[in-house]
Amino acid sequence: MNARTAVESWLAGLPSERLVELLEERGLPRAAGYTRITTYGQLAEHLLSDASVECALRTSTAGEAELLAAVAALALERHGALPAPERPRYGWAPEVPPAVEPFERLVPEPDAVAWLASGGTSREQALAAFERLRARGLLLPEPRGHLALPPLLHAAAARLDGYGSPAEQLLTAAYNAPEVKRIAARLGFGEKLTRGAAQERIVAFLADAERVRDLVAGAPERARELLEHLVPGPPLLRTHCFVPRFGDYAGPDGKFVFRQGGSGDEGTDWLAAHGLVVPVGPDLVELAFEAGRALRADQPAPTVLLTPEALTATAGLPPGWEGQGGVAAGAAAWRAELVLRELAAHPLAVRRAGGIAVRETRRLARAAGASEQDARLWLDLAVTAGLAAPKADETEPPARGRGRPRGSAPKPQSRLLPCEAYDAWAAASPAAKLLPLVAAWTVVPEVFTFWPDEDETPVALTSPQDPYAVPVRQGVLRALATLPEGQGLADTDEAREELLEAAAWFQPVLRAPLIAEAEEAEEAEEADILQVDLEDLEDLGDLEDLRGRLEATLTEAELLGLVAHGALTAAGRAVDALLEAGAARHYPAVPGAGADPAGHGTQGLGPDLRTRPVLARAVAELRTALHTMLPAPRTTARFQADATATVTGAPSPELAELLSAVADIESEGHAVVWRITPASLRRALDAGWTADEILDRLTAACEPGTGLPQPLAYTVKDTARTHGRLRVVRSACCVRSDDTALIAEVAQARGLAKLGLRRIAPTVLISTAPPDQTLDALRTAGYAPALEAETGSTVLRRLPTERAPGRVPTLDLAHPQYGEPVRGIPSSAQQLAEQLAGGPDR
Repeated sequence: MNARTAVESWLAGLPSERLVELLEERGLPRAAGYTRITTYGQLAEHLLSDASVECALRTSTAGEAELLAAVAALALERHGALPAPERPRYGWAPEVPPAVEPFERLVPEPDAVAWLASGGTSREQALAAFERLRARGLLLPEPRGHLALPPLLHAAAARLDGYGSPAEQLLTAAYNAPEVKRIAARLGFGEKLTRGAAQERIVAFLADAERVRDLVAGAPERARELLEHLVPGPPLLRTHCFVPRFGDYAGPDGKFVFRQGGSGDEGTDWLAAHGLVVPVGPDLVELAFEAGRALRADQPAPTVLLTPEALTATAGLPPGWEGQGGVAAGAAAWRAELVLRELAAHPLAVRRAGGIAVRETRRLARAAGASEQDARLWLDLAVTAGLAAPKADETEPPARGRGRPRGSAPKPQSRLLPCEAYDAWAAASPAAKLLPLVAAWTVVPEVFTFWPDEDETPVALTSPQDPYAVPVRQGVLRALATLPEGQGLADTDEAREELLEAAAWFQPVLRAPLIAEAEEAEEAEEADILQVDLEDLEDLGDLEDLRGRLEATLTEAELLGLVAHGALTAAGRAVDALLEAGAARHYPAVPGAGADPAGHGTQGLGPDLRTRPVLARAVAELRTALHTMLPAPRTTARFQADATATVTGAPSPELAELLSAVADIESEGHAVVWRITPASLRRALDAGWTADEILDRLTAACEPGTGLPQPLAYTVKDTARTHGRLRVVRSACCVRSDDTALIAEVAQARGLAKLGLRRIAPTVLISTAPPDQTLDALRTAGYAPALEAETGSTVLRRLPTERAPGRVPTLDLAHPQYGEPVRGIPSSAQQLAEQLAGGPDR
């Protein structure tokens, strides 16, 4: 049996639920590209491919990656090195990896367990890890008692272990016959050999570890010094020992010759002359695999950490700490409601280059009583969750004229508007309001409050495209989940550094900057010894940016009530579980964004979650956690004689709508304070409310046992008494009032000169502006006019409700295989699993 057949049989026996999870982990069917998968055999081939294995490795912990590397190292010791990928004949062609049959490079499982145990890994931990990796297809399912790795891990084993390519391959690629014969002669094999015989002798010599060690024992001190750095790896060395045979040309098929007169360095010249290092590029040589293996001491067992190191920079949690997380979550729901309510009343213009102009964001933030940074966060999360979206305004066809090509049209202006889902969201409870926003935060590939470029002004409505955002988020939450009960992360720089290292264990993609910083000084020291130019080293990444992402992620998690005092709240643990269930793999779909706020358990989560029970349970747990954390919204307020209304906790939508109609928010925190003023009352009167209606509704909203203070009732009545004394007539836009002195005052007002007011009677003025502009100008000048119809009745001004179409795709359509869904082509893992179970599509 070969590996493909074994994987095929294993796939056919998997339960449907597990098969769907495996397909989604490997990014299928999207990752298959234009290759249709219709059989288990084709799926097995794909799972064994390098691209698929790399996809699975990205979701592995550092401990699992180290364990796989250790097994690959054992296979390397037992079976020798594979050829390196074949270099392409043309620069644009990809390298061709060697053909590997995993079942020909098996490692006995007991041997691997015993070797790992000598390095400190317990037998139970190793066996449990092997089973987890088998379940994910990173260890092949057969044969039992042996460990079989996918081809990619065998091909990369030598490189991962710091070895170079096999000597046979290096010599063939680098030299013509004269150079090979020259090395053979230097090793004592004579000069009268053919090219094939000379190369065979060299390879056999390097494969004899004892002869290689005897040779190196007599090498110059400088050569031994270089080998001390090359043997542990990496096996590359900068040198001037060689030049391209054809001058400056050093293409894929280019050969090299020894530089006449040598390089000037005794050590590198000796290594090159004896075939230990072979040129692989201009001024670059590589230590052959056989030489490196011969000169290494016995390989010690690696110390594989299959569980993360415990966080030590912790502090005890204060009593009621998780309740403070609930307060933060309630405040988050309320602030998001204020921002989106202001967006509904005054949509934002979207720049033609993308994003929201800074002045627009500041205007919305001031009106909503939020900071500019928080306003941007709520807008971006609302767009991700499908609560808001840009909508292009219709434009008239442009007039033909000079400078405009035939048929061209200006790009229509867009505005950011609430979507159809906003109205149901606005009427929901605080927990239901927060659910889609937290679900969006969980999966979006962006840390919205992290803006690394100090010279660039932050803007809202950015395109999420940070590949490290979700790994940082998941790593931070996973690390915090390991804290013992009653302990939280300390608020110190040392604690955050420790958290970053723990997060990198869970998400190895974050390790590169950490390793780079730890090794940068050592690499700089070795650069002179190995004659390597530091500018040629691979980009080491930016650790400061990684720290910035971590800080911003913690701040956002605290704002949403997911973290309090450095520990995960119930909602934070639910978000961690949601990420573990693979929610982020479905972006731009947002699992949980369309959940029914009144649902229980896995009910009301949408049809696309019914076929994903693991993901559905995670979303249901998040919904339950939010409802448990957030208290029921308050339906009453305490009114004071200073014309303020205080609501402790989150107000209900009805109470918030009432108070926002007659008052302005003065402060927020654990309680929200509104202030009722004549100006705010005139807003309600302009909307058609009467004084009696305002007083009745405010009285009904009083806390039990209290009532409206008398001064507040007087303010309402006095404001209503003066409201409407000045009347705007719809026809011909006349302004009239029974108060002749008031008419005379308005006619003389300098601020109203743009209206072109003319007095045609003691009680009537004519305006040259339309009624709406006249009303706005009078109100800006401090008057309180009302719009009057031709019949003499008051006309209420109501802004039309405008909504944008929702843009968040369902889970099944988030990543269609060929753009738009095509009949017969599965667009989701569930559909692909169903097709496989039904046999090939004929």
